[in-house]
Amino acid sequence: MSTPSEPPFSARGAVDLSALQRPQSPPPGAPGGAPAAGGYVVDLTEESFAQVVQASATYPVVVLLWIPTDQANAELGTLMGRLAEEYAGRFLLARVDAQATPQVAAAFRVEGVPTVVAVLQGQPLPLFAGGAPEEQVRAVLDQVLEAAQQNGVTGRAPAQGGEAAEEPAEAGPEAEAEPEPELPPLHQEAFDAIDRGDLDGAVEAYEKALRQDPKDAMASAGLAQVRLLRRTHDVDLQATRRAAADAPADADAQLAVADVDLLGGNVDDALDRLLNLLPGADADTKEAVRVRLLEYFEVVGVTDPRVLKARQRLALSLY
Repeated sequence: MSTPSEPPFSARGAVDLSALQRPQSPPPGAPGGAPAAGGYVVDLTEESFAQVVQASATYPVVVLLWIPTDQANAELGTLMGRLAEEYAGRFLLARVDAQATPQVAAAFRVEGVPTVVAVLQGQPLPLFAGGAPEEQVRAVLDQVLEAAQQNGVTGRAPAQGGEAAEEPAEAGPEAEAEPEPELPPLHQEAFDAIDRGDLDGAVEAYEKALRQDPKDAMASAGLAQVRLLRRTHDVDLQATRRAAADAPADADAQLAVADVDLLGGNVDDALDRLLNLLPGADADTKEAVRVRLLEYFEVVGVTDPRVLKARQRLALSLY
C-alpha cells in the first residue's frame, strides 16, 4: 500500500474511558441521539469484526470508536453517519461501542474516544481523535478514498439492513432495492437544486413549499439547512474565527462563527455563543439572534434536548 503502514490488529488493553464524564445523549435511534445503524452504517460486534476487516480489501471501511450515549461522541457519530449516507457506499462506516465491545475497541490500539480509523486491505490507518469540523472530516475522507483508489480498493459498500455487515450479494432482478417513496414536487425540486449546487434554487423551492403549507415541517427543516449551507459556502474559516475572537461584541462576527460551529457539529458551542449575545443587546441584535436560533433549532431538531434547553434560555432572555 502507498499509505503509512500500521501493525496488524491485536488487542492491547482496554480503551481509557476515564476522561469521559461529559453530558449524556440518548442512545442511537432515539430522539436527540445519533442515528441507528442501517444504510452504510454498521455496528461492529466480535462476530462481525473479522468479516468487516476482510471486506476492506474490496471497499474502504471507516471505523468510529465511540461511546454512543456520550454527547460529544454522539455529535461526531451523527456527522459521520450523515456523511456515510451522502457518500452512498464509497465507504462503510463501522461503529465500535468502546464500552459494549471493549475487545473490538482494543484491537485498534487507541487511548480514548471518539477516534476515527480507516481500514484498507486489512490495515488500520489512524485518521483523527476527538471532534472535528465537517469540512475537515470531508477532507480526511477524500484522502482515504484517494488512497483506496491508488491501492485498487475501488468497490462500493453494500447497503446494510441491520447491525452486522453482510457479504455483498450478486446483483439480479430479485435483488433490486425497493424504490424510495416519492418526495412532494417542491421538495424534489429542492433536492435536485442541491445536487447541482444551486443553493439559491433550493431555498426558493422550500420557500414555495412553505407558502403552500406553512406547517410543512420537512420544508422548514430543509430551508434552515440550505440557508446554513449558503451562508457558509466558501467561508474562510480562519478569518471567520479570528474576526469573532477580535470582536466578541460584534453580533455579525458571532453569527458567522456560530454558523461554522453548527456546520461542524459543535451544536452546544453555536447555541451558547448566540444566547450569550442576548443580555444587554439592542432590539435589532436580539431579533437577528432570535431568528438565527430558530433556524438552528430546525437544523438540529426541535425535539433535541439541547434545543429544548436553548429554547428556554431564549425565552428568558427575550422576556
